[in-house]
Amino acid sequence: MTDAPTVPTPPVVRHLYVHVPFCPTICPYCDFHVLQRRAGVVECYLAKLREDARALAAAYPVDLQTVYLGGGTPSFLRDAELADLVDAVRTHLGWGALENTLEVNPGTVSAARATHWRALGFDRASVGVQSLHDPTLKFLGRPHDAQAARDAVTTLLSGGFRVSGDLITAVEGQPLDEDVRGLVELGVEHVSAYTLTIEPGTPFARRGVQVSEDAERLGFERTEALLTGLGFERYEISNYARPGAHSRHNRAYWTNQHYLGLGPGAAGHYPVTGTPGVLGERRTNAHLHEWLAGTDADVDVVTPEEFVTDALFMGLRLRDGVDLADLTTRSGVDVAARYAPVIEQHVARGTLTLDGTRLRATPQGWWVLNQVIADFLNDEPTQG
Repeated sequence: MTDAPTVPTPPVVRHLYVHVPFCPTICPYCDFHVLQRRAGVVECYLAKLREDARALAAAYPVDLQTVYLGGGTPSFLRDAELADLVDAVRTHLGWGALENTLEVNPGTVSAARATHWRALGFDRASVGVQSLHDPTLKFLGRPHDAQAARDAVTTLLSGGFRVSGDLITAVEGQPLDEDVRGLVELGVEHVSAYTLTIEPGTPFARRGVQVSEDAERLGFERTEALLTGLGFERYEISNYARPGAHSRHNRAYWTNQHYLGLGPGAAGHYPVTGTPGVLGERRTNAHLHEWLAGTDADVDVVTPEEFVTDALFMGLRLRDGVDLADLTTRSGVDVAARYAPVIEQHVARGTLTLDGTRLRATPQGWWVLNQVIADFLNDEPTQG
């Protein structure tokens, strides 16, 4: 009698992203899946979220290190609603052992709410400051003023949160130096600085708002000069931190780890075992009304070579770059040999450096990273 074949055990998933699509207002630059709340919709959302959390727990071994509630505006949920969401996650999937982040709109913060959020188990707040200049906030369509942003950060810090502040750069008329210094002076340990991007279909696109490459580059370079001068490390293209204050959850994305996506529009990177030529699946959930109706997620199978290009695309955003030997072990592809011509060409151009098995993008490479990755995808360097 022969033994039955052993079915491989899927890798343990240690990260969870939860999408909360509701916002008090929709910013004119935003192209995320967001909408304003309507009567009864949040209740249906919470019930479906609990059902999906149960299904994920049954399908995958889970031992969470990080949980991240993004949006939308998770802090826009009423206290009882957020408590219900957290209970659904805790009941079926557990809670992050290392870091649990809540995205926060400044206008939703009070001392009492900060205390409630800490009691629910959140220890890190990512605050959508965007600017500390009232005319810039008005242009961006933000539902708060600069003083509300300052008050939100100080309230959260007093409430025991680790605080990250978001900034948008390359806005015409923005006093960038004042924004950066003002945010740091409030006491944040982490800053995410993003260039204003005009996405198709947004109100800004319809209004013909444009951002020049010169403005983008100035924001890109000036933000780094200011923040590194103030003791922050640029550890990823758009992210800066005090020592030890990196985002543990986002690092899971940048190092191509598996993570669960819960909620409408949420994306996840799921392990797959026992299928030759497949290392995982990337799934993106349907938008709210289709998701509530039970529409299946869009699924893309991750082959070994797709795993490699995904890992390069995300990993080269990090100052640490990518360990090609580790990536070879994880993917089964000899990365250094497979992409030697592309690597050699970009090292010669000064956009990449290779130190042993560690591949990194240079500052110049960060600026043109999309083209660098396109060359890996095409498997041959562009001319120039």
